Amino acid sequence: MAIIVAFHAHPDDEVLLTGGTIASLAADGHRVIIVVATDGEIWPGQHRGRRLEELRASAAILGAAKVVSLGYADSGHGPVLFDDPPGRTRFARADVEEAAGMLAKLLTGEHADLLLSYDAQGGYGHRDHVRVHLVGARAAQLARVRVVEATVPRELVARFARLLLLLRLVTRHRLGDMRGYGMPQSAITHRVDVRRHAAQKQAALAAHQTALSGRGRLARLFRALVRSPLPVFRIACGTEWFAEPGGRTDEPGGGTDELVGRSQTSSA
Repeated sequence: MAIIVAFHAHPDDEVLLTGGTIASLAADGHRVIIVVATDGEIWPGQHRGRRLEELRASAAILGAAKVVSLGYADSGHGPVLFDDPPGRTRFARADVEEAAGMLAKLLTGEHADLLLSYDAQGGYGHRDHVRVHLVGARAAQLARVRVVEATVPRELVARFARLLLLLRLVTRHRLGDMRGYGMPQSAITHRVDVRRHAAQKQAALAAHQTALSGRGRLARLFRALVRSPLPVFRIACGTEWFAEPGGRTDEPGGGTDELVGRSQTSSA
């Protein structure tokens, strides 16, 4: 059994980026711990802890063993980074060494074999996601744990960027910026087929009712995914991608066995 820590910025990120992988790892008997940097609340008491409750429900559906929050405040995704709320620090302003120290302590205490983090772009440039990359990379160094970064193929994003803008599913992103999201296909080391866990992934997304009930375009996209027939959801969300810094990129693997394989070998 391997012990995997999946590090994310906000509740609901765990589903979209790694939900199928978490479900697959748990089904194979591995222990998965989900760590979020923030509770998803921009203002004190904004959701009264509901987003963390929804995260725990999502984690249970996916089969994760434990949920931990580092306690930072959500930095939001608008052009303005608001002041820190009383007694808390927005994650985008978090001291990398301090946050990485907390995560490294958890990695060491749990005897983790593998850390799932984000690529340098944070997938799509969200400031909290970029911070996850920085903190995750440093924590892996401190704890001497292998790290693999969740990402998307840049070529795939570029292919659909114009369509997303045309349908106004995204508005805060420019076409030129979107073509730089994710990582080049040549840098992706693991391509995980999670279609057999699509029902769990869809149900875990449905657990995030706060995100689904919003009025924004992202909430509408979430609702469309949750309401879509399972075969459609399986096509749209049936693959998850990872890049291992310094890893081989010849032929990305197709399952979680390869994802955890080297970690188990090195801990044996």
